[in-house]
Amino acid sequence: MFLKAFSCRVLASFPRRKPLCAQYAALGHPKRNYYNAEKPGCPGPGEAAHVRVVDLRSDTVTKPGPAMRQAMAQAEVGDDVKGEDPTVNELQKLAAEMFGMEASLFVPSGTMSNLIAVMVHCRERGDEMIVGDLSHLHLCEQGGSAQLAGVHAATVTTRPDGTFDLKQLESKIQHGYPDSHYPHTRLICVENTHNIQGGRVLPLPFLQEVRALADHYGLSVHMDGARVMNAAVALGVPPSSILQHTHTVSVCLSKGLGSPVGTMLAGPRDFISKAVRCRKALGGGMRQAGVLAAAGKLSLLEMVGRLEEDHHNAKTFALALLNCEPSLFDVDMSAVETNILCFRMKDCALSPQDFCARLGQVGEGEEASLGQGVRVLMHPHYGNSIRAVWHLGISPEDTQLAIKKMQFVAGQKNTKAA
Repeated sequence: MFLKAFSCRVLASFPRRKPLCAQYAALGHPKRNYYNAEKPGCPGPGEAAHVRVVDLRSDTVTKPGPAMRQAMAQAEVGDDVKGEDPTVNELQKLAAEMFGMEASLFVPSGTMSNLIAVMVHCRERGDEMIVGDLSHLHLCEQGGSAQLAGVHAATVTTRPDGTFDLKQLESKIQHGYPDSHYPHTRLICVENTHNIQGGRVLPLPFLQEVRALADHYGLSVHMDGARVMNAAVALGVPPSSILQHTHTVSVCLSKGLGSPVGTMLAGPRDFISKAVRCRKALGGGMRQAGVLAAAGKLSLLEMVGRLEEDHHNAKTFALALLNCEPSLFDVDMSAVETNILCFRMKDCALSPQDFCARLGQVGEGEEASLGQGVRVLMHPHYGNSIRAVWHLGISPEDTQLAIKKMQFVAGQKNTKAA
């Protein structure tokens, strides 16, 4: 009892520290990118409790609906590390068939899935992969391929449409191996849809040419297909038509497809057998994972077709930006192919950070003008642009609210300028 009271007094004597985010804010540290953006939070002082939040930060914010939760609750489970979880096995069979691959593996995350693919394709430390310089695998996965797998990355320039020049790609292939000065090029990685370039869909002829080049030099092709189902819907083809040009693919279930957790890694049967070992080494072996796999099954069977609604909503908002008066936004409508929209501010006086901040708070006179308070959450993005992402949590009505809020903020900017 004495020790408990003493501990409480000692702890109470320590000064309370500000949360880490508050400490950084006090020091004036800028937020690097959209992975460090503010969370929705609660209405601020003076804001109405009925404020509507339209969250366009990412399609990773989706939440499972009642049908998915019910499927998870009723899932039949077993020990997946022993290969005995029937629901996981069903999901893996379903994914392999849908992707036109021999086998697939349920993995906790897309980052782990991509890392496993690199580890299996690049069998020795010091091997090399070729990636786009703006790829998610290269920029946003903590350099895990080098950090954990010992794999060197050579980069090619990513074009605005997510592709890269094939002559430059060919020039990056190392021909000096086994000379001890050079790494051994083993892998080419592509990303479809391309995140940083705004959800761009890689053209099928480009993928065909990449595969032909890889086959010529005895290399493998891995696709970071986190949103490849969006690409399939945009092209109006089954995913297997895209993936026939790759050896392996990583497909995320927890973005637009709405699962709470999980990614499918698919490829040849011998590749997957090696991937199982890598998953275990990385801590990704799950036991009664059927609870999560049940959600993944529902995602693949019932959530793919509705991605078209997300694409339509993104185009609707992009068109509203283009037609906004005053003309504040630079939008390339031909680049709005799926559920990700990237746009720029024409007026240097209003930065992407300022615009996103105004969208994310309820402004003076807003409720009278719009009929309610609306907070629209989106991110400053790479290259001084702004990114917004549509998903199953955003309805056409939410999109119209976001348009009204955008127009309100633009109108306020014009009024203040006058």
